[in-house]
This record gives sequence, structure tokens and C-alpha cells, in this order.
Amino acid sequence: MSVAQVRANSEPFGELNTTPLIDILLVLLIMLIFTLPPQSNTLTVPLPSGTPTAIHPDKVRNVVAITADDTILWNGQPVSETELNTLLRETVALRPEPVVELAPDGRASYEESARVLRLVKLSGATRLGFTGNERYRRFTR
Repeated sequence: MSVAQVRANSEPFGELNTTPLIDILLVLLIMLIFTLPPQSNTLTVPLPSGTPTAIHPDKVRNVVAITADDTILWNGQPVSETELNTLLRETVALRPEPVVELAPDGRASYEESARVLRLVKLSGATRLGFTGNERYRRFTR
């Protein structure tokens, strides 16, 4: 090709070069992403406090006692209602399901006994027995 032919074919392009424009837009987009505050969808969950309980259900027999001052005992160890609920659920999950024996003291309040019995029922325990009832078979006048 001669120089005259190259000049005839070298007309200016009528299109805009968009590559630098796209580069600048990408840089601005990245800067925008870094400057936006992160989305924080938080959910407040109350976590258990204190030390974890070392009490575990027995694989054969578990005694839930209620003392005269309305203290709940699991196999002789004092527990709260929350811990009792956890222990009952662990007991129900064992196979074969162990026996849960309820032994309220005669001087324990009816309300606390009913609450504990309700927790046992809600846990789904199917093997429930009452112990110590023979102490109350004689009534004095």
C-alpha cells in the first residue's frame, strides 16, 4: 500500500473510546462498596450465664425431689427449673428411656409441685413414677 492509500483509509473514527470511562466507573463502584457501612442484621439472644452444669441424667433411674423450702433436686443435686427442663429433655432422648421418679416433700408448696409436674409433662417423659407416697398413707386426726 502506498502512503496515499493509507491516508485515504485513515479517516477519524466516529466512535467514542469507552474503556477509560468503564475503568473509572469500576474504581468508583469499588470505592463506594468500601465506604458503605456493613449491613448488620443483629438478633439479641439471651445466653445462659454461669458455669455449665455437670449434672447428667442417669441411664436407669432419676429422682426429682422437691424439698420443704421448694428447692428442686435432681438425683440429690439442686437445680433450677431451666436446668431441670434441660435434664428432662436429655432423659427423654436416651434409649431406653430412664424412669423419672417425682418425690415431693409433704411440706413442699403445691404451686412448685405443679410446676415441676408440668415441666415433666412438657418434656414428653413417658416413664414417670411417684415415690415416697407411703409416708403419707396414715392420716392423723
